[in-house]
Amino acid sequence: MSQRPRGRGGWDRTARPPWWPESEPFPPARWRHGRARFRRRFAVFALVAFLVAALVMALLVATLVQAFAAVFGGPPHPVVIALAALFVLFALTAGTRSARRIAGPLGDLVDAAERIESGDYSVRVRVRGPRSLRAFASAFNSMSARLERSETERRRLLADVTHELRTPLTVMQGNIEALIDGVHPADAARFEALLEETRVLSRLIDDLRTVSLAEAGALALHREATDLGALVRDTAASFEAQATSAGVRLQVETDAAGSASVDPIRVREMLTNVVANALRYTPPDGTISLRATGDAANVTVSVKDTGPGIAADVLPHVFERFTRSAESPGAGLGLAIAKSLVTAHGGTIEATSASGKGTEIVFTLPRRG
Repeated sequence: MSQRPRGRGGWDRTARPPWWPESEPFPPARWRHGRARFRRRFAVFALVAFLVAALVMALLVATLVQAFAAVFGGPPHPVVIALAALFVLFALTAGTRSARRIAGPLGDLVDAAERIESGDYSVRVRVRGPRSLRAFASAFNSMSARLERSETERRRLLADVTHELRTPLTVMQGNIEALIDGVHPADAARFEALLEETRVLSRLIDDLRTVSLAEAGALALHREATDLGALVRDTAASFEAQATSAGVRLQVETDAAGSASVDPIRVREMLTNVVANALRYTPPDGTISLRATGDAANVTVSVKDTGPGIAADVLPHVFERFTRSAESPGAGLGLAIAKSLVTAHGGTIEATSASGKGTEIVFTLPRRG
């Protein structure tokens, strides 16, 4: 995102954001008047505080003068009175300066909060003022940055979902129109094609729901003691026929895996997504190796293929939603789901790859949830 010219508060209040409706004036009146209203109220507060402080100081000096006269039998020396007056003046000046140091940063935060309320998450405030206000401004900037990232991700996700849903819907619409117009016969083959497109939509919706629940921390896990070695072997066996037809060898090593407290259905789902992704990119006569090892605290499972590898610019994004190569038939959610499920179990996942040397996905799960 391009940086807009920054003003005193850390942004240009006159720059219209690209998302702001053309039919509405910018900045809105409440933005223009919000800071002025805050300044007026703060000025009244500061004036009242100044008068109260001046009165208190005057009473204090008068009390000191009377006490001096009572103790020493006469009025204090003019030098003492002058020093007391200087002390009062210094205290009031320091109080005024402190109020001004507080007013400016608070005014910036008032402006920024109003802009965030209206949906402008790009706003940042300048970190200045006393230490507590600097900490407040830093926390505010971190909050707005997270909101901006979330909004950007939401918009991107909406665009991606719209794109992914459009393809099966277009196919279904075209087939149904062809059936109605009599272009295609209403036979079992056509209805099977339509049914397959509904399955694609159903899988996409289920995948998106899984990712959303996992990232929101709302995914329910039904943990139980699970033999991960047996789980890896069963998953590999389910791909045996598909791998054989593709001319790909499956190798499994699970001797040192052991058991862990996990949700076996979810772990199988993440492993299935990783193996399916490896099988999609492994050429004939290639190999996919599944290996499960463990120590006292964790179990580590790796899936390594002999495919073409992942491009260096794509590798950092392989666990993001809808990341896929141009020739991939999938929606690009398999590895995103795997990462979400691993994270929900309190584990970690990483990918290593080199062009022409295959890819390895490794995830580690704690034995005790």
